[in-house]
Amino acid sequence: MLPDEAAAAAVASIVAPADRADAAATRAVPDGVARARLYGEPMLQMPYDLFIPPDALEIFLDAFEGPLDLLLYLIRKQNFNILDIPMAQVTLQYLKYVDQIRLHNLELAAEYLLMAAMLIEIKSRMLLPQRHLELDADGGDPRAELVRRLLDYEQIKVAACVLNAVPQLERDFTRPQLFVEQSCVPTWPQVDAGDLQRAWLDVIKRSKLTQHHRISRQALSVREHMSSILRQLQSSRFVEFGDLFAGQGGVPIVVVHFVAMLELAKETLIDITQAEPFAPIYVRLAYSPA
Repeated sequence: MLPDEAAAAAVASIVAPADRADAAATRAVPDGVARARLYGEPMLQMPYDLFIPPDALEIFLDAFEGPLDLLLYLIRKQNFNILDIPMAQVTLQYLKYVDQIRLHNLELAAEYLLMAAMLIEIKSRMLLPQRHLELDADGGDPRAELVRRLLDYEQIKVAACVLNAVPQLERDFTRPQLFVEQSCVPTWPQVDAGDLQRAWLDVIKRSKLTQHHRISRQALSVREHMSSILRQLQSSRFVEFGDLFAGQGGVPIVVVHFVAMLELAKETLIDITQAEPFAPIYVRLAYSPA
């Protein structure tokens, strides 16, 4: 028996005539036992004017997604070879199912009737003898196109089942949500003396990095420093090189003083001598013959 045949039988046995429902409604219900609840209130007895339509209850055992799905179900259920379909048996079972659909949903049956017509055409073509020219033009087997469509549909259906097995949001799992209460009143951290001291030291450090240097021009005369060296050497016979620069001040003055000494040596007014390697260097006035 097909699934819809069982469904029709179940509907016929469950749905009772209207007069039987009226008779059952007059029966009393034991005290304290509620038949049902309507808007939360218990119903202790059935209403006298209750009408149950004939199609109030329907049972769907198996649902198919289309003619190809039904045809593939019939073939796989009976372990038929899909490349060699017994058209007589499959067409007969398919037509029985279509007859059951026509009793309940005529619009849905139209799509299945189209496939039924195709099955009957294939069955009739297989029964009729064919000439060689027709065999070459059709490929030899009237079932070839149907088999191709069934194989393609089965492949797509298997792929859809694989995709459906993948976990989906709101069906197999949900995203966790966490409510965090936020206060509108701001809370400020406490500042101690140590934090204030570190902040002040950081300000001082940054101020040192941004300090400005003012460069001023200082007038220095090489001739004046040459005269100063000569006066210093006149009071001493030998003067150590380092003593000539004692008390000269900053780097610019020392540089000019050294240049003045080199000018005196160039003009052979002083001699720069050394007793041995790595010994102290002495400066003296140059010897001039009388």
